Amino acid sequence: MLFDVTRNELADIFGQDRLATLPATAFPPSAVETEGARLLQTVGVPTGTLGLREPDADDVRLPLVQDVVDAESFENASQDAGEWPVIGWLLNAHLALDPASGKVHAFDADEATVRELHADVSSLVQVTLRFQRVLEEFTFSGDDGDEEADFERLEREVERIRLETNIVDPLPFQDDETVWAVVGEEIAAGQRFKGNSPGARSLYG
Repeated sequence: MLFDVTRNELADIFGQDRLATLPATAFPPSAVETEGARLLQTVGVPTGTLGLREPDADDVRLPLVQDVVDAESFENASQDAGEWPVIGWLLNAHLALDPASGKVHAFDADEATVRELHADVSSLVQVTLRFQRVLEEFTFSGDDGDEEADFERLEREVERIRLETNIVDPLPFQDDETVWAVVGEEIAAGQRFKGNSPGARSLYG
């Protein structure tokens, strides 16, 4: 694993009821024994920004790439990409696990493009954890006079996540067009704060 992520770490931050996992039965035989599948079974990801894909009701398996998009129409897609399980979605991209390499790929159905998004699932969990923690814990001052300073501080938090991730895995933020780069921009602009979080209360009253 590129990042050391544990169930206890996530539970301490978000609580057990905020962690989503996938059962072993959801994965095809080619993926079920992989490290990425194991992490999604035992550690999981915090709910919110990233959505894990629900297994199909009929056969309790995750859909494959070929079930949700025309894999052959995607430029630069691997020949066996159609057989990869779709593990989640982020913005408008389907996230698929390549069992052979362990990488997570983002399939953008609107643009018919596929990109390597994470070198392994631990990176996916780590970036999700860091962004979700900002959304859960960041506090605006609530003073209109300090609004600019608040957003500068928020932008620094997002930039810190990008820089610290890049040291270990450059794929999530390899350019401004990745789905995580877009999510980061939205968070830095004060979007995505929801519910009863301190940020949402400060922004929306």
